[in-house]
Amino acid sequence: MNEALLRSLTPSVLAVLVRRGADFAAAEDAVQDALVEAVRVWPADPPRDAKGWLVTVAWRKFLDQARADTARRRREDVVDEEPAPGPAPAVDDTLQLYFLCAHPSLTPSSAVALTLRAVGGLTTRQIAQAYLVPEATMAQRISRAKRTVSGVRFDQPGDVATVLRVLYLVFNEGYSGDVDLAAEAIRLTRQLAAAIDHPEVAGLLALMLLHHARRAARTAPDGSLVPLAEQDRGRWDTGLIAEGIEILQSALARDRLGEFQAQAAIAALHADAPAAEETDWVQIVEWYDELARLTDSPVVRLNRAVAVGEADGPRAGLAALAELDASLPRHAAVAAYLHERDGDLTTAARLYAEAAHKAPTLAERNHLTRQAARLNARRHH
Repeated sequence: MNEALLRSLTPSVLAVLVRRGADFAAAEDAVQDALVEAVRVWPADPPRDAKGWLVTVAWRKFLDQARADTARRRREDVVDEEPAPGPAPAVDDTLQLYFLCAHPSLTPSSAVALTLRAVGGLTTRQIAQAYLVPEATMAQRISRAKRTVSGVRFDQPGDVATVLRVLYLVFNEGYSGDVDLAAEAIRLTRQLAAAIDHPEVAGLLALMLLHHARRAARTAPDGSLVPLAEQDRGRWDTGLIAEGIEILQSALARDRLGEFQAQAAIAALHADAPAAEETDWVQIVEWYDELARLTDSPVVRLNRAVAVGEADGPRAGLAALAELDASLPRHAAVAAYLHERDGDLTTAARLYAEAAHKAPTLAERNHLTRQAARLNARRHH
């Protein structure tokens, strides 16, 4: 049974039903029923046209439900005529589904869950496992999201920026459970890039590939974090880096700069350096300046302070940091690093301990605690 094929067909089958007049929630249920049927029937009797088979079965499931549901009787004029069997239309409505699942009326977490379910073809259990929440909680989140978008017309252009943000959220969840969300986000972004010619879609895809290329080097065998400067660059995936840089260069050539292209440019400069000390920090600061102009994000300015510290020395980095709110996430960790570079080990050790206390993940907390312990040991020698 080819699960990858089923998952890749899910969005286009769902889109056909919605295009024919089924409301989103009912269509999504019907498609899930058709997928269950496919798993049961296909091993013994594989169809010649997989998508056509799924469309026909899902549409029948939808009609059965619509007819059985007396409250929906008045909709039967829309759905009474069953289209003739035959090859499914080649038109790909997947793009509209991306926009629908990233609808502005949804919260980011609901948009992510709905995208993974409707466009990614994942089961509720897989999504719940990946997000480390109970399946019932995720089922509720998805059904609320489906109800929210059910009344939305399917012919309105959506907002590309919202879709990209949702995909970026999926990517940053990384992986847990049996679903690798980073790989899933790359798959969906590749699909989006094939359907829409937009430099920011290309920029996001390049950014994902460049980050993903470093994944194997990011953690030590014991699970502890390995900072970028200390990573074994021989473990970076050069194929993904080359592909990411090529996609980025053709996006930048179009001269419609956006935040994902700027982030990808920074990632490319890191990927390009054969060793940490050969990193082109001056150019990285210039890209952070562009990114700050585009996003006005305090997190960008925080990362920029690190880059300034590398390009112009730790004092310059600390001066850039002094302009930012100290309550920002990771502010204490950045300050600790810059104070250590400046030779003030006492302040750095105190700040590493403070940063560890605020760290959002166990791996980060452990890493920062080790940094504080390392400096305290050095001070007492």
